[in-house]
Amino acid sequence: MKKVGIMGGTFNPIHLGHLMLAENAYDFFKLDEVWFIPSADPPHKEKQKVLDYRHRSQMTELAVKDIPYFIKSDFEARRHERSYTAETLRLLHEAYPDIEFYFIMGADSLFQIETWYAPEKVMAQAILLVAVRDHHPVEEMRRQIAHLTEKYNARIRLMNMPEIDVSSKDIRRRAANQESIRFFVTEAVRDYIIQHDLYKGDEAQDEIQH
Repeated sequence: MKKVGIMGGTFNPIHLGHLMLAENAYDFFKLDEVWFIPSADPPHKEKQKVLDYRHRSQMTELAVKDIPYFIKSDFEARRHERSYTAETLRLLHEAYPDIEFYFIMGADSLFQIETWYAPEKVMAQAILLVAVRDHHPVEEMRRQIAHLTEKYNARIRLMNMPEIDVSSKDIRRRAANQESIRFFVTEAVRDYIIQHDLYKGDEAQDEIQH
């Protein structure tokens, strides 16, 4: 069965931390592909200003275009509902019944997942691949995994991940202040942001995919 990792998020913008997380998951768990799915209508952004999907999708395309096993998917754009992870996974299973899906996430999401929409459906429909980060001790993460496994029958795997101090929020702030974003994003994404004059005067907002 084909093994596909899912990287879901606002990608506002996609940065090198996203790519490194995806690469680690691909390598560590021998995935066949990693699909990057930008959220079309993220529910947690209802009161926040989010860059138009067209720009976020195009930047994601540019970021992954040179890596054959990284695929930008417009799956969310074909829907007309809110971009809940549980619903996205359900529709992915309907569309691709012969694929085993792995949902890739950072350590923080492991502790936040019970606040997501229908967390039991998320954990029933995908194996969770979680990055181990220094600010979450491994023993603390193992206790959370034991809790989620007992309560939801979750399937969770840990992977080592270097600490990367980069965030979309900081990139938006730097771009708004006309500071350099080189080495935060790929050159193609950097050029796109400059060419389209993105994030000028934008207020930096946090990015979490639910």
